[in-house]
Amino acid sequence: MPRPRTAPNEEGRTAIQVIERLVSLLDALAEQRDPVSLKELSLRTGLHPSTAHRILNDLVTARFVDRAEPGTYQLGIRLLELGNLVKARMNVRDASLDPMRELHRATGQTVNLSIRQGDEIVYIERAVSERSGMQVVRAVGGRAPLHLTSVGKLFLAADDTRLVRAYAARTGLAGHTRNSITDLQRLERELALVRARGYARDNEELELGVRCIAAGVRDDSGKLVAGLSISAPADFIQDDWIEQLCRTADGISSSLGYDADERAVS
Repeated sequence: MPRPRTAPNEEGRTAIQVIERLVSLLDALAEQRDPVSLKELSLRTGLHPSTAHRILNDLVTARFVDRAEPGTYQLGIRLLELGNLVKARMNVRDASLDPMRELHRATGQTVNLSIRQGDEIVYIERAVSERSGMQVVRAVGGRAPLHLTSVGKLFLAADDTRLVRAYAARTGLAGHTRNSITDLQRLERELALVRARGYARDNEELELGVRCIAAGVRDDSGKLVAGLSISAPADFIQDDWIEQLCRTADGISSSLGYDADERAVS
């Protein structure tokens, strides 16, 4: 006797249900450091043991799950392979574009993304309005000394004392304006403030009439890979933007795989 056919909408519901069950099993495995028994997985997911066992068998075949010992399971190596592919395709500029535009809309000011190259920062992206009353000299691709910029100070603050002093010796801490920090002791005090606050400032040190605030962007290893900054006319910059800036930088870091809570625990 022919088997009754499943209605299309019922097939869709069934497929979604299978995916939800599969994801619940992967999530349950991800919560545990050690291999997990079928019984424990059944309890954690609310799935009948036979249902959980069937889905786990399929996941083992696809290498999303490994059998550690008979009756116990752990996340499989294929998840790592796929994660590495995603990481390779994700770069800090791609992850930052939309958050930068949102931050620009919220503040109405120029938002910059910069990375470190040697003793300088390089501006790699910018969100700016054509109607902005301030034109910053350095556009995308421009460079500036680390100690004269808010983002550069973030990178110097991540270095130890020996590296900061070596930087000072190489560059001579040359200044651009009357506000530039050109003294090593003063720079070290400034970097201590950056570490304590979690963000950095540029008080007309690179360009007169322009002040900046910056927060760091970190990758999944916790490494500082970029800085997000807001540039504004010196008499218009607002401390109210700091929290939003830091939150935006944290969101970009999270999209790159950085887990601040996990780092704090470890």
